[in-house]
Amino acid sequence: MKPIIGIVPLWDSNKKSYWMLPGYVESIIDSEAIPVILPMTDNTDIIDRLFNTCGGILFTGGQDISPSIYGEAAFSECGEICGERDNMEKYLFELVLKNDKPALGICRGIQIFNALLGGTLYQDLNSQFLSNINHHQLPPYNLTTHKVKLCNQTPLQALLKKDVLEVNSYHHQAIRTLSEELSPMAFSEDGLTEAVYMPSKRFVWAVQWHPEFLYKTDENSRKIFRAFINSAS
Repeated sequence: MKPIIGIVPLWDSNKKSYWMLPGYVESIIDSEAIPVILPMTDNTDIIDRLFNTCGGILFTGGQDISPSIYGEAAFSECGEICGERDNMEKYLFELVLKNDKPALGICRGIQIFNALLGGTLYQDLNSQFLSNINHHQLPPYNLTTHKVKLCNQTPLQALLKKDVLEVNSYHHQAIRTLSEELSPMAFSEDGLTEAVYMPSKRFVWAVQWHPEFLYKTDENSRKIFRAFINSAS
């Protein structure tokens, strides 16, 4: 049977609505799974019921994460925060860890995993991290903009059988201090952590780039989604 994958929704504060980028959904379908867009809620009863129907959870991109999660106050360059989403993902991630259910984090996903596990974030790369690499590319997002180096003897390197990967990049926050519960799988040329996993869990992976924009033309992106789906089957 095809596994059901719960997808964390995106939130539009101006329209007071939640929505979804097609790439998140289509990449799951093309990987032989059934995507379900979850409601934006921090109601634990609803989350529990939906979580039990899912074989895995996809943590998508979106708003900045509240710095209060990693013990800091927000400064002016920190972007919009969605408290309900922070609460929803906190509870969802607790369920993932408790039940050892597969999870894949993308962009915000890698940041929320790290923050919830005790790591910290750069609230704004432009003001806190000097680099000549473009981490906030302009459209189209299905083109690559910089390279990442894959770490030896990690699941991502074993999957892709590569040492260097070309990726797209659209973020202004990133991992600052890596959680002790996560291990790195890739770094950008300027030293930012670009991919992580939890060695203690069956499949908890996250990447800072956006494979949902690349998967139609990039086999490496398809392999990442397939590995996630296979772990949820």
